[in-house]
Amino acid sequence: MPLEIVRNDITKMAVDAIVNAANNELKGGGGVDGCIHRAAGKELLKECKTLGGCETGDAKITGAYKLPCKYVIHTVGPVWNGGKNNEKALLESCYRKSLALAKAHGCETVAFPLISAGVYGYPKDKALRVAVDIISEFLLNCDDDMTVYIVIFDKKAFTIGEKLFSDIKEFIDDNYVEEHSDRDSFYSRRLGAMKLCDREASGSRVSEFYSCDEECSVSDRPYPSTSSDSLDDRLKVLDESFSEMLLRKIDEKGMTDAQCYKKANIDRKLFSKIRSNPLYRPGKTTAVAFAIALELSLKETEELLKKAGFALSHSNKFDVIIEFFIQKGNYNIYEINEALFAFDQCLLGA
Repeated sequence: MPLEIVRNDITKMAVDAIVNAANNELKGGGGVDGCIHRAAGKELLKECKTLGGCETGDAKITGAYKLPCKYVIHTVGPVWNGGKNNEKALLESCYRKSLALAKAHGCETVAFPLISAGVYGYPKDKALRVAVDIISEFLLNCDDDMTVYIVIFDKKAFTIGEKLFSDIKEFIDDNYVEEHSDRDSFYSRRLGAMKLCDREASGSRVSEFYSCDEECSVSDRPYPSTSSDSLDDRLKVLDESFSEMLLRKIDEKGMTDAQCYKKANIDRKLFSKIRSNPLYRPGKTTAVAFAIALELSLKETEELLKKAGFALSHSNKFDVIIEFFIQKGNYNIYEINEALFAFDQCLLGA
């Protein structure tokens, strides 16, 4: 039951329903409203005229006509007047009423624009926070499978909180940019050490290569072997798999499967595959999503990732951002995805 933030034109989304940020008269207008009416054709306006308008905070549904979806859900967001005129409650109602209509009509996929964040002047970061909070609340409590998209037309239409953005950027600068600026000198030192050891290494002295290369990790060194050791012996003592560790952690946390995969922003069908196959190897974003859902520490996250064949690295912006949120104790996967989207990184789950 994932929530995804995507950059796209909402009129081209092949989903069950798209949501239109409409006006009270439902007669079409500018922005998203005008684009949807133009793409759907005159029949959409004709049906809208039969609905008798729509109150702010309410939603109504029509056919989609020439659009690639089945339905258009029209909702009227509030005009921003400084936040003291019930704007937040009205905007929350827009999302709740729209989602209720989608569920009532059997929709499995729904695409929302950022309601009221255009000409109605609702601050984009606040509008996004309302959208994410209400949609995630709905998905966590929904018994049916539904995928919801927040559709951003371009990067200019998307803003996370200024302080959060600056905090993450500073953390990236401290842990990513600095390391990359030292990369050339690091490789020069490493190459020099390798050449020195190559000249000295022969026979049993090859182990000196590791003692003089301080950057070499234990995992890079040869696996110790004995005369009685064999491949069959090693294969009989495999470590706990990713799937086994995940299921154990779910039990230890006292969570149900549904609570875990919903918090991880993961589809139920994918979780079923992981549960039924002890050797299932997930992608990195899926593995991290489960670590976030389980609220694992940084060390525990690295252990879980290792089971899937991955690691966190300061040479990867995605990894640095994940580390930032874990260190802050912020395990809100939707807020993490907002940040990942803002920095052009892959999203968790979904």
